[in-house]
Order: sequence, then structure tokens, then C-alpha cells
Amino acid sequence: GWMAATGDWHRAISIAIAVLIITCPCALGLAVPMVQVVAARRLFESGILVKDGSALERLAEVDVVAFDKTGTLTLGRPRAVAEADPQALRIATAMAAHSNHPMSRAIAALGDGGADEISDIRETAGLGLEATLDGRVYRLGRPEWTVKGRTDPAGQAVLSRDGEQIAAFAFSDRLRPGAVEAVAELKRAGLSTTILSGDAPEAVNDVAVRLGIVESNARLLPEDKTARLTGLGAGGHKVLMVGDGLNDAPALAAAHASMAPATAADIGRSAADLVFLHESLAAVPLAIRISKQANRLIRQNFALAIGYNAVALPVAIAGHVTPLIAALAMSMSSVLVVANALRLSGGRKPAVRGAVASSARPSLLPQS
Repeated sequence: GWMAATGDWHRAISIAIAVLIITCPCALGLAVPMVQVVAARRLFESGILVKDGSALERLAEVDVVAFDKTGTLTLGRPRAVAEADPQALRIATAMAAHSNHPMSRAIAALGDGGADEISDIRETAGLGLEATLDGRVYRLGRPEWTVKGRTDPAGQAVLSRDGEQIAAFAFSDRLRPGAVEAVAELKRAGLSTTILSGDAPEAVNDVAVRLGIVESNARLLPEDKTARLTGLGAGGHKVLMVGDGLNDAPALAAAHASMAPATAADIGRSAADLVFLHESLAAVPLAIRISKQANRLIRQNFALAIGYNAVALPVAIAGHVTPLIAALAMSMSSVLVVANALRLSGGRKPAVRGAVASSARPSLLPQS
């Protein structure tokens, strides 16, 4: 256009070069990754690992937070109390030693290290353990799974032999540090909270009452948790699943976004989008808060990048900008976007370590 208007090829080329430099999409290209890098760094400094950059975008969209109970809302280090004769206790502890479930570890801790000759030990997620000894079948886990015809909701782990109960176990656990404060902060942020657990109703309800969680779901198998999350998603909700166990892996994968503590099972950590390293559950609202801040900054960066082009491009086309000034303007737009992203790391560093742990009353919990 300038060649046709003036015939000055030198001026026309200078203006064309200035326009090309002005329209370089550096600022637009930095808008998202720069914020994600800063957000990931801030989360890492607070003890939260981000496995996927897109997880931050999905985390900013959640409106429901679903918690597992054992190992998530509680520390997952329960103490077991047994109602069993010495022989049944030896069998139970030997079986429990083959599982990493918190309840199994608690039962195994009751043993003296001696193990019976047990073969064919199999673990069924959400139900318990099955083994063969002297031609007889032993099951350790949910009462309704271990004992034939048992349908009562007694919240205890049971050892059965050929479908007959021979031992029962009760458990006590503590709330995870920061659980009360975390749930309260999520509520203040306008997020709904729910518990999806495989444990007994009385144990789940006890934790729900102490944390102020209105909705709780007990005795859920892994597929039941996934179905609940799918139902919430079909209803237009974006769910963050926080869980730790083998039974939570399908739910973690099915949720819109997911978190797991560092103490979670390997498959749970692999399925989760974020992993928090400290015991405190304050990591959950902190991660959501940072993701929402990051989302706002990304939108601001897009506005800055587009606004820069909207202002600078007409000026360059009009011939009022030299290539050198265009280069400076383009660089300044990139610096502006980076500086805006760095605002995410400013201010007081949130603490996720300090929180008060609450002691749980003894409760009866089955394998979940």
C-alpha cells in the first residue's frame, strides 16, 4: 500500500518490517505458559506438585469437592482393636500383611510377625482379602462380603472362615491436620463438599458432622464412586476428587480434576493431577485459590496482548513507528505479560503445614 501511495520502496519496506515486528505474537504465546509456570512454582513451594499444566485450568473450574475419608480426611493410620482368639488373630494379621490398605496395616500391626502357611491370597478392591489355608477359605474385609447372608450395616472389618465370622475388628483414626479449616475455607469460596467413602455409615457420618459436611455417601465400591462423579458431571458440575487409595484410582481418573496426598498408593498418585506432600489438607483450598488467580491472570494477559496489538498495529501501519521502536514495543509487551504473571508469586506465602489435628472417637470401619 505504501509503495502504491508513495513509490518510496525504502519507506514502504521499513513500515512493512515495523508492522511485522509489532504483530509478532510473543506476548500472546507467553500469556498462558508463563502463568502456569509461576503457578506451578508457587504450588511447589507450598508442597504441592502439579503433574499436568492443564490441571490448573480444570481446577479453576471446579464447583464441587469430593473427599474420600480414610487416608484423606483422616490420617489413614488407624489403630485396630480385635475381638478374636489367638489363632484367628494370627490368620488375620498374616492376611492383612499382604495389603497396603490403612485398615489392613492396622490389623497387621497387631501381629507378632508370625505368619501361617497361607496360599492364594487375593485382594478385591473395595471388599477385602481372600485366602486359602488347610483347604478352607478365609475372608477379611467388609462384613457383608465376608459373612454369608449378612446384610446388617455393622461398621467393622470381619474375618470369616467358609462364610462364618470368627473375628471382628474396630478402628480409631484421627482427622488429617487442617481438615476442619480446609472444609470451612472451601465453603467460604462457594464450593460444595461431599464425602465418597467405602466405610460404614456411622463412621462416615461422624467425620461429616465434625467437619460440617452436609452430604456424605458411605459403603461405596470403586465403581459406585465413579458413578457418583459421572452423575455430578452429567448435572453440569465440575468435581475435584481428593482421594488416596487403590479404591479411589478410578474416581480420580473420572473426576474433572483430582488431588492425592503423597502417602497415597502408587496408582492413586499416578491417577491424580496434583499431589500434596504435607499432611495438612489446607493444600486443597490453596491449590484451588491459586488456580483461580492463575485463570484471572491468563485472561488479563490475553487482554494485554490483544490490547497492545489493537493500539500499536494501526500506529505502525500509519508509518509512525520505525523498526527499532517496533522491536522495543514488542519486547515491552512481552515484559508486561511476564510481569503480570509474576504477580501470582507476590505477597505472603501461604502456609499449609500448620493445622490442628482432631482426635477421632473410636469407630468401626470396614475395608474401603
